[in-house]
Amino acid sequence: MMMRMGAVMRKVVCLLAWLSVGQVSGSYLPQDMNRTLQDLLQHYKISKSDIYDGKHVFPKEELKGKMESQMLFMGGVLEAYDKLFGHMLKGLPTPSPLSATNGDKADTSGPSTAEPSAAGDTRFNLIKVLQKIRELKRHSYQEQLKVLHGLQKLKHIEMDNIKVQGKALWELPWIYEKANSLADNVMRRRRRRRRQTRTGLTREPERRAKGQQ
Repeated sequence: MMMRMGAVMRKVVCLLAWLSVGQVSGSYLPQDMNRTLQDLLQHYKISKSDIYDGKHVFPKEELKGKMESQMLFMGGVLEAYDKLFGHMLKGLPTPSPLSATNGDKADTSGPSTAEPSAAGDTRFNLIKVLQKIRELKRHSYQEQLKVLHGLQKLKHIEMDNIKVQGKALWELPWIYEKANSLADNVMRRRRRRRRQTRTGLTREPERRAKGQQ
């Protein structure tokens, strides 16, 4: 269990490194968050061969599709980070009574040992970044997370239950109608956008001619 957790932690830190190193001008990553990530990377050190092995925890390919799909996938990524940071916090030593009075409301269960100052700083930094992740989820990804939670419920359907099978058959007509209706609406929207694009391209020479007059 500990070996598996260590492998996950290494992959997470690899992605944190990719996020912090790959900043550009105008990035959405705040400077204070970047500094906090750099401090965490000093604690969760991994080799350069692990960092640049080309294997990302969350594949970039999933972020090249339609905007709606990207938002849905990113909602899942943020949810995964929330859970991973929870595991990382649990892996730290239990805070001393003094540090426990600092308003730390996160789950601090872990080995019952006195917490060194470095571990206390790491805990504080993890909580700081976790709060940023949760703020982003709350402000921008509520709808996507609702969909993801709904999808997770589908995994628990009792496929071998005859009552479930019968009820699913009764519900299929309206679901099939709804599925087709949604697909038709998407196709109409795409055709409308293509027509608008073509219309705009057709009228552009006319606008230029008028401007030259």
